[in-house]
Parts: sequence; C-alpha cells; structure tokens
Amino acid sequence: MGNSYVYRKVHSLLGVVPLGGFLMLHMVTNYAAFQGGADMFREKVQAIHELPLLLALEVLFIWLPLLYHGGYGLYVAMLSRAHVTRYTYGRNVMFALQRVTGVVAFVFLVWHVWTTRGQVGLGTVEVDGLGAHMHDIATNALYYWLYIIGIVASVFHFANGLWSFFVSWGITVGARAQRVSTVVTMVLFVVCSSMFILALNAFLDSSFAEASADVFR
Repeated sequence: MGNSYVYRKVHSLLGVVPLGGFLMLHMVTNYAAFQGGADMFREKVQAIHELPLLLALEVLFIWLPLLYHGGYGLYVAMLSRAHVTRYTYGRNVMFALQRVTGVVAFVFLVWHVWTTRGQVGLGTVEVDGLGAHMHDIATNALYYWLYIIGIVASVFHFANGLWSFFVSWGITVGARAQRVSTVVTMVLFVVCSSMFILALNAFLDSSFAEASADVFR
C-alpha cells in the first residue's frame, strides 16, 4: 500500500515537472515554424542542440521519466475500471479519457522520438535538416493524421493530468477550486493543441524543404 502510494506520487510528479516542461518547450520550439518559418525553426532547434551535455540532460529529464511515467501509466491503465457506461458523470469520463490518451500518447511519443531525435542521433537526419524531415512527415496524409491524433491525445493527457496533480498534491481541495481548475486546464488543452497543430500545418509549406536544401548546397 505504502509503495503503491509512492509509485503513484512519483508518476504524478514526473508527468508534470520534467515531462510537462518538455512538452511546453517542444511546443514553443515547433511553434517557431508557424511564427517565423524555416529560418526561425532552424535557429530554435540549433540552439537546443548546442546545449552542453544535451544527451545526459535528455536521458535524465526526458527519457528516464518518460519510461517510468509511461510504463507505470500503462500498468495502472490495465488495472483501472472507470465504468463509463454505468456512471457517466463528467469526471469519470475524464478519468477514462486520461487512461486512453495516456496509451495513445506513449505510443505516439516513442514513434515521434524515434523518427526525429532518434534519426538525428543515428546520423540519418542532420539537425539542419529537421525542417525538411518534418515537411516530409507532414505532407504524408497518413502521418499527418497520426500526428493530429497523437498531438491531441498527448496535450489532453497532460492538461487533464495537471488537474489530477493539483488534486492529489492538495493544491485544489474544495469543489469550487476543482471547477476552476477544470476550466483552466481545458483552456490550456485547447491553446496548446492549437499551437501544435498550427506548427504542424506550417511544416506543410515547401519553404522548409527548400531552406534545408540551401543549407546543404
């Protein structure tokens, strides 16, 4: 019982502090594609890849937390029983959606990391060529819609998980505070999803492929 409590607390904390922060950083970086096109996106990506000890930072603050949060989350999802068809009140529906989007988000993030950062690490994609790589992904109809599903699931899982985090850590105790938190987290979900989707649509522009071609010319 005690160990389960600690595991859940660690799971909750990792989902907000390192992983939620990474999600926000990733959103801002990708949104640069919408704000300033290929050149601004390349500058943002280059700045991140010039950080000292980048691989160590990624392992400590992204990959290990993601493996624990995702692995334990899958375990919890298999054991959970939301009974949505019997109890249709809103929070129970959100509970069920949290479990479903967690599975989708975990699979999507593993695939996304492998096809982007993983390929950079293997040397099959250059850092300066990530814009062109994302252009190729976005212009593939199947990949585009998989990204839409993955983005929406990931952001919802984070935003709704933030609501649960506030409750479980004693930040929103009363019913009124939890209602306000519901509104705030759902607004966060809409705003962040929109920014990610705008960024994805920006990669559809052929200038990303052209800009990367200029770099390697």
